[in-house]
Amino acid sequence: MKTTRKLLAGLAVAALPFAIQTAFAADEAAADAKAAHGSAAAANYEGAPSPLADVPMHQNINPKAPSMTEAEFQQGKQIFFERCAGCHGVLRKGATGKPLTPDITLEKGTDYLKAFITYGSPAGMPNWGTSGELTDAQVDLMARYIQQEPPQPPEFSMADMKNTWKVLIPADKRPKKKMNKINIDNLFSVTLRDAGQIALIDGDTKKIVNIIKTGYAVHISRLSKSGRYLYVIGRDARINLIDLWMEKPDNVAEIKIGLEARSVDTSKYKGFEDKLAVAGSYWPPQFVVMKGETLEPLKIVSTRGMTVDPQEYHPEPRVASIVASEFRPEWIINVKETGKIMMVDYSDLTNLKTTTIDAARFLHDGGWDSTKRYFLVAANKSNKIAVVDSKTDKLAKLVDVGAIPHPGRGANFVHPVFGPVWSTGHLGDDSIALIGTDPAGHKANAWKMVQKLTGQGGGSLFIKTHPKSHNLWVDTTLNPDAATSQSIAVYDINKMDGKKESPLKPEVLPIAQWANLGDGAKRVVQPEYNAKGDEVWFSVWSAKDKESAIVVVDDKTRKLKAVIKDPRLITPTGKFNVHNTQHDVY
Repeated sequence: MKTTRKLLAGLAVAALPFAIQTAFAADEAAADAKAAHGSAAAANYEGAPSPLADVPMHQNINPKAPSMTEAEFQQGKQIFFERCAGCHGVLRKGATGKPLTPDITLEKGTDYLKAFITYGSPAGMPNWGTSGELTDAQVDLMARYIQQEPPQPPEFSMADMKNTWKVLIPADKRPKKKMNKINIDNLFSVTLRDAGQIALIDGDTKKIVNIIKTGYAVHISRLSKSGRYLYVIGRDARINLIDLWMEKPDNVAEIKIGLEARSVDTSKYKGFEDKLAVAGSYWPPQFVVMKGETLEPLKIVSTRGMTVDPQEYHPEPRVASIVASEFRPEWIINVKETGKIMMVDYSDLTNLKTTTIDAARFLHDGGWDSTKRYFLVAANKSNKIAVVDSKTDKLAKLVDVGAIPHPGRGANFVHPVFGPVWSTGHLGDDSIALIGTDPAGHKANAWKMVQKLTGQGGGSLFIKTHPKSHNLWVDTTLNPDAATSQSIAVYDINKMDGKKESPLKPEVLPIAQWANLGDGAKRVVQPEYNAKGDEVWFSVWSAKDKESAIVVVDDKTRKLKAVIKDPRLITPTGKFNVHNTQHDVY
């Protein structure tokens, strides 16, 4: 069996990866491990049940494809949206994963497709059959299903949005001043991924303030410019607006802006503070502008169009991330499949002006440099970081980095040799890239990968530091090795040298072990600092039916400080400190 898998893996370049869920290319050693790509936690990250699985869709079965009953077709549709659409796209046009359209899959044939669904490949294709995630019958079913014409979900109009829009507490009925004694600056919004909730945790007391019902699998939490309003968006495209001034912070408005989504932000330019919000969806591929205090939808803009390369039409370019400029009234909207960055001027919604920047395909997430002028965003499958100058609305540079960069917001710090840098880890290899960000003071280093650190392995999702810290924390949440995914690597910034490939080794801390949980995946994800910058919080993420926890580490000593446990902490993942999120401190 091992030899067969090695032979198939050698064909990975010519093959069609199917249902990639982990979003990182494993090395050959990891490909030998049964759990390399098939673990529940990794599948949950991108391949948790999609809200599209139960949506009625147009069905157009290709007459050239292998025969399927109506029941089989519906089962295949559900499996695809539960496990595959996050990487291959709703219409199977490809993104992190390769295209799976009938013009390609029919030529390969059922037996060929079954082999790759069963055994996977070291290029990032999960071994769905040998891992036990899919039965032999389901593998056969999916090999036939992807040879059919893909069913298309319905669109989502302004009328659809308004049918979901609810103002639970009108703006004029809300508090006129802060009504609680919570230190809001040090409040954490913690995603309880599979529970469809967030936990608001007091960073001072380590106590849960409230558990708030939200959409499914909240992707991010963002703050209004004032810091009063918290916006969270789930994968099911539901946005919840939470008023932090209430005696007990809770929902005051909600809306559903599509069928699947990831990103939300607000207006931050002087004179527009808290007035507008914007959210982008995966399906339909569009973004919507709303009133900031009520989420009333005002304007929808489609993102369908031509790719930057090879300049062909793409019907499903998803909005991957959004940030708000403070140099002008603009949002930076990153469109994944086309590789285009839209600088959207929100000062006049009737006469909307958009500057489009050609970057690189498969844009994902990113963050500001330390000056908040330059935005650095990962073009993950292009293995590049795009740098946008928000003052001039131009592309400053495309920087080559490692395999499948995944920075979260990234991490800014002053390197002892190279000066100010921004950094990212990678899903596809063990490298940590440091990019110079100071064209004025360190011109020779600007927009270059000045140094590469070596981490614990691939599968990194988040990297973090703080202006008051000399530590750089890097997780490896999706690494197939349990010891690696359950620990954290931390580097001493003061000990970094001037070598292109640094020999500096990290200290590895056993975060999951410190949590003292029972069995379960216990993957460690997303370092997040408190407001003072003297504590780092980590989620220890297990399955929905297993115990999870938050581990708090003293940043100066790197010693365990606290473990937060509660039966309500179900699948905690992302954590967003109010102060750091509001002021883009990372």
